[in-house]
Amino acid sequence: MQTHKLSRLMYMSGEIQRKKKYTRSRSLFSAWAIFLNEDITVYHLARKHRHERNNQQLNANNLFLF
Repeated sequence: MQTHKLSRLMYMSGEIQRKKKYTRSRSLFSAWAIFLNEDITVYHLARKHRHERNNQQLNANNLFLF
C-alpha cells in the first residue's frame, strides 16, 4: 500500500478511537472496513444526507471519500 493511503488509514482510525472510545485494534479494524468499502460507504452517506428526497439516482462516479 502507498504511504499516503496508510497515513489516511491511521488518521481515520485515530479519529474513530477518540470519538468512539474504542481500542486501537478495534478502531483500526473499523477504519480498514470503511477504507475497503469506500464506494458503498459514500453512496449510503450521500443518500442519507441528501436534502432532496426525490427518486433521482445518485451518480456514483462523482462521489468519493478520499
